[in-house]
Amino acid sequence: MSQNSVVPNTFLYTFNYAEEEEHLCKLEVRSLFRANLHAFILESRMNVDPSRSPFIKGKIEVLFKGDTLVDLLKKVEAMPAWNSTYKVIGINYRDIDPRDKMGFEERKAIARQVGCLIPGVANLHHPEIVFAITKLKGKWYFGCYSENQGIWLIHQQKPHNYSTALNTRVARALVNIAVPELTGVKVIDPCCGIGTVLVEALSMGVNITGSDNNPLVMKGIRNNLAHFDLSGPVFLRDIRDITEMYDVAIIDMPYNLCSVVSDKEKFEMLQCARRFAKKMVVVTTEDIDEILNEVGFEIVDRCEVKKGKFIRQIIVCC
Repeated sequence: MSQNSVVPNTFLYTFNYAEEEEHLCKLEVRSLFRANLHAFILESRMNVDPSRSPFIKGKIEVLFKGDTLVDLLKKVEAMPAWNSTYKVIGINYRDIDPRDKMGFEERKAIARQVGCLIPGVANLHHPEIVFAITKLKGKWYFGCYSENQGIWLIHQQKPHNYSTALNTRVARALVNIAVPELTGVKVIDPCCGIGTVLVEALSMGVNITGSDNNPLVMKGIRNNLAHFDLSGPVFLRDIRDITEMYDVAIIDMPYNLCSVVSDKEKFEMLQCARRFAKKMVVVTTEDIDEILNEVGFEIVDRCEVKKGKFIRQIIVCC
């Protein structure tokens, strides 16, 4: 998005999550950014597409910082000519320090002031570029702004679904936790069910294979993928029959009344995963720490996701 040698060297991300998803969001941030999220905003040198995450609201590619607004305005004024049409918005962040907060009229006035200094052509209704200005911890930031497109919201309208399947927000976060780097990673979902994780992963460009031992779900999985113009290998097979090696396995352990598994079966499933995957992210409603240790996995991170009294654990293992 930057041009004419004005290159962002840091990025400001804003987050939004429901109370019951706080720990999931923070686990995703630790995986994607290798950083801890303490509020609803994160400054990072890592450039992540906001639409990858169900929790990132927007991103500023920071072009300039200033200790004062006057300092920032001088840098904007000295910026090389911008070839694209633009507009400028002022942003306040959720739970921002009151000392950094700009009132509505103040934000409009500052945005107008900045816009008049940018060498280029303004277009308030259909700009090619949106610039944002904000204040954080006493410093002023200016850069190109992009919003989350909410791709996973479209995926809620799958033709086939399970009442007990992961919701799309959790599934999308799960993929980000399992696969922070999208390229060069071979992934498998060996108990893919109706394909909720597959849809999110394939929509991000993840190289993922799906499989399940239930013949009744095969048609539903393929219809779900086709509905969103997605494609990827999906096999009818038992987890014990997987022979290829993968970098990551994503496993949502069976738990509903139709998929009761014994401790022995859980052990066999996770033992198989240990054999064919270097890393695993597992979703479970039961305590399986002892089994994970027995089969040779080391737990490196985790969180809980609550929905009423229903609690899922998400465990990252290597």
